[in-house]
Amino acid sequence: MRLGQTSVIHFASRFSASVLGFVATVFIGRILGSDGLGIYYLVLSMIAWSGIITKMGVPSAITKRVSEEQTQSEYATAGVSLSTVLFVIVAIFVLVFQESVNSYIGYPAAEFVVLLLFVNLIQSLVNAVLRGQQLVHLSGIFIPIRTGTRSVVQIAALLAGLGIVGLFVGYMIGYALVSVLGLWIAVRSFDRIALPRPSHFQSIIAYAKFSWIGALRSRAFNWVDVSILGFFVSSSLIGIYTAAWNIAVFLILFGGSLSQTLFPEMSSMSANDDRKAVADLFETALAFAGLILIPGLVGGTLLGEQLLQVYGEEFSQGAVVLSILIVATLIQGYQRQFTNTLNALDRPDLSFRINAVFIVGNVILNLSVIPSFGVVGAAVATTTSVAVSLGVAYATLSSLIEFSIPAGEIIKQWVAAAVMGLVVYSGLWFESTYSLFDVNIVVVFVLVGLGAGVYFAMLFGLSGRFRQTIIDNLPPQVRRISI
Repeated sequence: MRLGQTSVIHFASRFSASVLGFVATVFIGRILGSDGLGIYYLVLSMIAWSGIITKMGVPSAITKRVSEEQTQSEYATAGVSLSTVLFVIVAIFVLVFQESVNSYIGYPAAEFVVLLLFVNLIQSLVNAVLRGQQLVHLSGIFIPIRTGTRSVVQIAALLAGLGIVGLFVGYMIGYALVSVLGLWIAVRSFDRIALPRPSHFQSIIAYAKFSWIGALRSRAFNWVDVSILGFFVSSSLIGIYTAAWNIAVFLILFGGSLSQTLFPEMSSMSANDDRKAVADLFETALAFAGLILIPGLVGGTLLGEQLLQVYGEEFSQGAVVLSILIVATLIQGYQRQFTNTLNALDRPDLSFRINAVFIVGNVILNLSVIPSFGVVGAAVATTTSVAVSLGVAYATLSSLIEFSIPAGEIIKQWVAAAVMGLVVYSGLWFESTYSLFDVNIVVVFVLVGLGAGVYFAMLFGLSGRFRQTIIDNLPPQVRRISI
């Protein structure tokens, strides 16, 4: 029950953050157009790639070692020290080659890249410590605070006429705020504060040398296509692609909350050599990984044009891309649970191989198809590569622990989503025939809300496991009434 509540809190926090981020992105798209949005996301893609070098798997190593509940502060300090050195190296490199950086982005943003990279790194390290301390719910709560602050400042800056610079300022303020708050909580949560010994550095490096590719894999999933598109298509098309991508990744939030919540528990069980308990938690993760993604795929396919029109009329041409990207996030939602479990079993070397398969495949496929098929090719390349990596992940984990795929639960989710799709399609036809609403965003909210209600009502009736999970995680007073 505690894990369920923690997952819900973390998901609700990330969901709120995504809503705030969505609103901010709509403002950016409407005020700066797809070209301005494309420039902003090219900068963020540089932050993502540069961040891999500054972190090199250190945040994951910090979470793992701190979760083992021994000499926590020493491991945290060792990890922060290593990442600080890496940041200085990357910052110098960016500033030395700033002309090339500015030419790629199409905007003089090299100095901002360094500043944004710094606040991003600090926030990642603080979150890693909090997750290791099993304070996942707190790290989750910081997400809407960060995104809300960033979004408010960015929108205010846009309205004040600061343009793209205002976007960078809002980003820095949002990340800096939660970094300070998180650091204060993390330090207070340590039993004691002590300087690390060489063994702590060695232990962090031993784990990070394999886990860094997990961060690279995450960046590849989110940014390889955008980065390569920057060489072949206009900023406007990149803006349309990233608008579709923002909607698609919105649906993967719950799966991410599951993996972050379960990792410390799995890690602790693995340290006690309780692999049966790890397998049970993994099966639970699989049962709920598609809870939001499956209806999201159905709804996103039906309402793709309407969803993208919220950003502006020019964005609606990305509807096909949106459907393909949602398929990619659905597959990724399951694949993440496999690699998360491998890391919890202290086998980052195996996750390394799985992630390497995805990264190499994703880069090769994107480079092969983007020149001919543009943004649609980028979406197909990402989907194909993540599907291949899921197959490799299944084969790898099944060789370590015994588990079963909760096919019954997944089928029930698809059945509920199919019923939802019929209702949404009927509503869409009815609205287009009789023109009940003149404003597109009203149509989106009504049909999305209707679809969500139908889906969860159907699933509540079909799935005893889902129904019991909901009841178990209700407040005690409500639970007694429901029983």
